[in-house]
Amino acid sequence: MDLMERIKIWTPVFGAVVAAALLPALLQPACGASSAASLSPINGAGERDGSHDFDFNHGVWHTHIHRTLDPFNPASESIDLDGTVNTRKVWGGRAALEEIETEGPQGHWEGMTLFLYNPQAHQWSMSFLNGKEPNLGLPLVGSFHDGVGELFSQDTFRNRSILVRGKWSAIAADSHQYEESYSQDGGASWHQAFLAKLTRTQNALAAPGEAPHDFDFDLGQWQTHSKRLLHPLSGSNTWVELDGETDVAPAWGGRANLAQYHADGPAGRIELLSLRWYNPVAHQWNLDFATPGVGVLGVPGAGVFRDGRADFFDQEIIDGKSILVRFSIWAIDANSAQSEQAFSPDGGKTWEVNWVNKYTRKTSPSAKN
Repeated sequence: MDLMERIKIWTPVFGAVVAAALLPALLQPACGASSAASLSPINGAGERDGSHDFDFNHGVWHTHIHRTLDPFNPASESIDLDGTVNTRKVWGGRAALEEIETEGPQGHWEGMTLFLYNPQAHQWSMSFLNGKEPNLGLPLVGSFHDGVGELFSQDTFRNRSILVRGKWSAIAADSHQYEESYSQDGGASWHQAFLAKLTRTQNALAAPGEAPHDFDFDLGQWQTHSKRLLHPLSGSNTWVELDGETDVAPAWGGRANLAQYHADGPAGRIELLSLRWYNPVAHQWNLDFATPGVGVLGVPGAGVFRDGRADFFDQEIIDGKSILVRFSIWAIDANSAQSEQAFSPDGGKTWEVNWVNKYTRKTSPSAKN
């Protein structure tokens, strides 16, 4: 979907990062971070720590949005929307989740943004999901300087490649604004497409709404025992075991959830953040991963629940070869569940399981959303 289609449903052009899936990267460190890492150049050792730059955005806000339908046309029509934005810290403060609800001339619209900080590049990424068609696109990636945040991406508008700039500015204790602009001349000139002015109303989240229930079994806190195959697709049968915890909490009125995983083993600690969200158009769930050292999302897997089990599939590059990746999750009973990851080098004819997680419930689902 290009920007013209997104404009029809008022979607801001924050996208998601195109990167290799995080679990395969953990299993095969030599594979590198991802192709999208090239979007986030590593800065010098003296670069400032920007991990708290988005703290101003936490809380509940009234937002007024002005959207220009064709930024490159001075006579373009525009629309205005009003609504609420809820933003809170997640994953121990290394990420933030923003939930948006607005009303406009075409009715109700909702969206969700996941903010992730990359401590190596000292940059933020913004991954956006539109409520009408929640598909991840390219990210906005950038940083803050002198109290102004500028994040950039690339997209298409009327089938032409353009640059996109998201700008956070006028930041005060109880107000700020977000502006999105497009450039078709390599950044020489910018044309405003989207302006949101936000005024603080609360410091707590609004109540959740209706949602699919496929992942309800997974909500709560779990003791987790994991084992992983050290060298997948090599003929090796050497496994290592890890023990840790997984905390799964609902988000976006239950249409999404966040799973925070950490475990310790022979090679040290592994930490993951998993975002799962439902696409009502495709009638599919999507699943994505991030790690603390690489503050971007990976390639999402897509799948559906059948008989209480979901299988998520995507395609990755492992050791220079294209393979299929399958991540599966299912409930065993009310207090236990299991997930596993498998690779296929032959288009799904055969699968080799390389990561197994067994969960034992510690607490019931949290009421916080």
